[in-house]
Amino acid sequence: MYLVGFMAAGKTTLARALAKRLDWRAVDIDELIEQREHAPVAEIFAKHGEGYFRSAERQVLAEQLPPRHIVVATGGGTFADPQNRAAINRDGVSVWLDVPLERLIARVPADGRRPLAADRASFEHLYHQRRAAYEQAHFRLDAGRASVDALVEQLVDWLDR
Repeated sequence: MYLVGFMAAGKTTLARALAKRLDWRAVDIDELIEQREHAPVAEIFAKHGEGYFRSAERQVLAEQLPPRHIVVATGGGTFADPQNRAAINRDGVSVWLDVPLERLIARVPADGRRPLAADRASFEHLYHQRRAAYEQAHFRLDAGRASVDALVEQLVDWLDR
C-alpha cells in the first residue's frame, strides 16, 4: 500500500500506525533518501537541486515495489511523477490523504526544512498542481480532520472489502 498526498498530509504518521495495526512494515521514502544520502531533504535540495532528489526518489521507490505487506509513505512529489504513479498503481493500492490547503499551511513552518514550502504562493500553486495527480490514486481518504486511529480504521475497513 502506498500513501500519497501533499507534504504534511500525515503520510508517515499514518503509515506507521497502519503498519503496526496490520503487522506490516512501514517505510518512508524521504527517510530512506536521507539515509542513503547522509543528509536531510532540505540539504539535498540545496546542494544538488530538485532533479537530483527526484532521481533518488525514483530509485528508492523502485526498491520498494517487490515486497508485500508494506505501507510506503511517499514523498509529496513522488506520485506527481508519471513514472512513479504508474509503478505505484500497477504494483499495489494507492491511497490519497486529502488534506485541505489551510490545514497544510498551518502544519508546515516556512523555516526551510521543507524546501518547496518556503514561499507560500509557490506552496499553494504546487498544492493545486499536484491535486490532479493525487486524484489518480485508487482511494481518497479525507484526512483533514480525522484522528490517525480513525484513519487507520477506515483503511482497514476498506482493505477488508
